[in-house]
Amino acid sequence: MVTKTIFRKIAKLHEELELKINEVYDENDIIKVAERSLLLIDESIRKLKTLVSFHKFENLGEEVHFFKNLKPKFISKFIYYSTVLDLESHKPNAGKNALNEYYEAELEKLKNFYKEQSDFYSYYRREATYLDHKIFVRDSYDLKMKLSLGFYNFDTSFTTSHDQLIAKFMANEKIEQYLIKQIDRLSENNGDETSSRLVWTASKVGLIELVYALYNMRCFNGGNVELSEVVRFVEKSLGIDLGNFHKTIFEIRNRKKGPTKFLNLVIDNLNQYFQNMEGD
Repeated sequence: MVTKTIFRKIAKLHEELELKINEVYDENDIIKVAERSLLLIDESIRKLKTLVSFHKFENLGEEVHFFKNLKPKFISKFIYYSTVLDLESHKPNAGKNALNEYYEAELEKLKNFYKEQSDFYSYYRREATYLDHKIFVRDSYDLKMKLSLGFYNFDTSFTTSHDQLIAKFMANEKIEQYLIKQIDRLSENNGDETSSRLVWTASKVGLIELVYALYNMRCFNGGNVELSEVVRFVEKSLGIDLGNFHKTIFEIRNRKKGPTKFLNLVIDNLNQYFQNMEGD
């Protein structure tokens, strides 16, 4: 099987995984969400491993792309939901102050991790490439760099020296957002002072189409966020219930007249508005 075909299969596998995770989302029971998500992610990673473990990439660029950009998307999800499950199943059954200290302590752990990995984290954030041929290629590594203590226990057919760290960075960014969100919730007032006065008066389908388009353009958190989180934020901000949005997205995709009905309407109206301004 050629690499381009494998990459297409991987893209589809990741897209299907995100949709399945969205289906099990329940903001009121994050522990069950994490447990169910981990089962789905595990299944997807096993399929990913089957696709790649015995595949010989046609060039180093393709192999680097897989281990630096594609595989970490799956592994980071596993790390994220594993961490959330651990956090929520071990949090103290106590008041707001104790919970706040608990989440703050977890944030401090993240900061310490970044300090320990500061050199490679800088490499990751700068999107540097000069070491890629050593650290994102199988059976190739640089002993001068800091390696995981369990490095020699890795499956060398499916692991390089640093792809796990990329996944960890990606997961930690989401974990940090999660912890900050929990801390903010603890400090929120019980009143409705912060509720939005804006009301969405167009169709719900149109809003989902717009949100999904922005999500796929990586407009939120640089793309390092689940679609379900974006949808819940929009629902809370606008005081609207978008229901089974993953089903709506499926229906939008399969429209006979194309998936961008609302976006086309937005473009047409904006163009018309600017044309009218020029005529004034």
